[in-house]
Amino acid sequence: MAKTSASRFLIVPAVAVQFLAIFVLSFSLVSHVQAQAVDAQKSKVTLALATEPPTLNSAVATDTIASFVLSHLMEGLLVYGPDGELAAGVAERWQLDADGATFWLRNSARWSDGKPVTAHDFVFAWRHALKPSTASQYAFIFYPIKNAEAVNGGQLAATELGVTAVSDHELRVEFAKPCPYFLSLAAFMTFLPLREDVVEHWGGRYAADSDKLVVNGAYVLDKWVHGAHLRLRKNGHYWQKDGVKINEIDMPYITADPSAQFNLFRDQQIAIAPLDTGLLDEAVERGFNIEYFHTGSLYFLEFNFREGRISSNRAFRKAVQRLIDPDLLVNKIIGLPGVKPAYSLFPVTVKGSEKPFREEYPVMRVDADIAEARKYLKRAKAELGLESWPPLVMLAGDSPRALQEAEYYQYLFKKGLGLELRIDQQVFKQRLEKMRRGDFDIVVAAWGPDYDDIMTFADLFASWNDNNRGRYDNPLYDRWIRLAQSSNDAKTRFNAMAQIQRIVVEDVPILPTYENGALYVQNPRLKGVRRSIFGGDPNFRYAWIEQ
Repeated sequence: MAKTSASRFLIVPAVAVQFLAIFVLSFSLVSHVQAQAVDAQKSKVTLALATEPPTLNSAVATDTIASFVLSHLMEGLLVYGPDGELAAGVAERWQLDADGATFWLRNSARWSDGKPVTAHDFVFAWRHALKPSTASQYAFIFYPIKNAEAVNGGQLAATELGVTAVSDHELRVEFAKPCPYFLSLAAFMTFLPLREDVVEHWGGRYAADSDKLVVNGAYVLDKWVHGAHLRLRKNGHYWQKDGVKINEIDMPYITADPSAQFNLFRDQQIAIAPLDTGLLDEAVERGFNIEYFHTGSLYFLEFNFREGRISSNRAFRKAVQRLIDPDLLVNKIIGLPGVKPAYSLFPVTVKGSEKPFREEYPVMRVDADIAEARKYLKRAKAELGLESWPPLVMLAGDSPRALQEAEYYQYLFKKGLGLELRIDQQVFKQRLEKMRRGDFDIVVAAWGPDYDDIMTFADLFASWNDNNRGRYDNPLYDRWIRLAQSSNDAKTRFNAMAQIQRIVVEDVPILPTYENGALYVQNPRLKGVRRSIFGGDPNFRYAWIEQ
């Protein structure tokens, strides 16, 4: 999804990205009373929130910030357990076969107003997300289901979707194509249930405020002061409420400045804070335990392929590919332990048949070469018929790290290629909107995996995917995706993925730059916080406070 650069969008979430999606964006202190990081007596945790979620409507959410909040408010058929494993959620048991899947829902699942969660709530939610009028950027994720693509395209009515409430507590899903990873999809936020009466009542304002939604997860949204403060409280109607140890998750701070967050942590006002290069030494000097988590997310430069954009020219993209050295970027500019240079669409965490995919299918690495970059740029100028190069626009986030990275690219473009690169720095929500509209030549973007299968990265740049912000359209790329989607054979699928990896290197729809690793500090009394590549991260559902 978009990370805070979405997706996860978790960019994504990502996401978004820019790192630790819920812990990074411009500083705003809204509480007049100093918070306490952890309060064992009240079983309360205080955090800093990067920015308020652009939306909490699961049908249209795309980013890791929304994913973090929704993972506490809502529960799908399956969830991720304390060790990151798929576990029972609303569904107490299930059966997956080549033609579809059946889920049996637990009788004890309830909405926050006490009404039962039924199979009909899932049918409505999935149909709603696929309706063209909903304009869900994640509609494509339902395409393994029978008729989903035709419903989303307006060729069939939503009632034709291959999902049926056999009874209040039995849900049957028919596949249009094999989907061995469907159980992982069932844990993703777009597959969450929705109450038809509530969505219809609020219409376009659904989930816009704390009183305009009902939830079925471990927490309810107790407070939402827009742009300022969110607070979650334990849901008394949650079917497994006795297993939830944290009663309140309070987020009265909004900040994009890692230094400001670190100061809040140092002063014991928040329980978790990210670390950047400048803060790492101080954290060590103060004796804080340094935690590390590989987020599984990929950061990249995405090019705009819309008509009239210079970035749609392949020779220009190859020039940029030869200009930027991911290894130099990571080691000299970002300089944070755990961040890895990226050369492939697929991060090192992506699984293959028996080993990591990148071990089974090594990527063809293209090294930076300024002489080659200039040759490609000269060719691009001729192909585009330009007498001189106009300024180019790079869309970037507003965190200190995002600006540092964008300014480095700006320097390289000027020094290496003689090009003027203008930085368009935007807050997260506005950047997402500009990405959607295609208001950029190049965007600094990121993507976090939505589910545990290589397809979560591969189909991102398929022509039909609305998260393909640059509108890359390559029939050969699409053909390999379709082949992988239509097969249950692992060798066939991964061979297709190897072809996708090759196309990304050769055609450069994006330029991978780095794989994100998060260094952070956490209050030592806060235990059981789940860090996971999949599902909302971090997750406090299984956490507790030591006395």
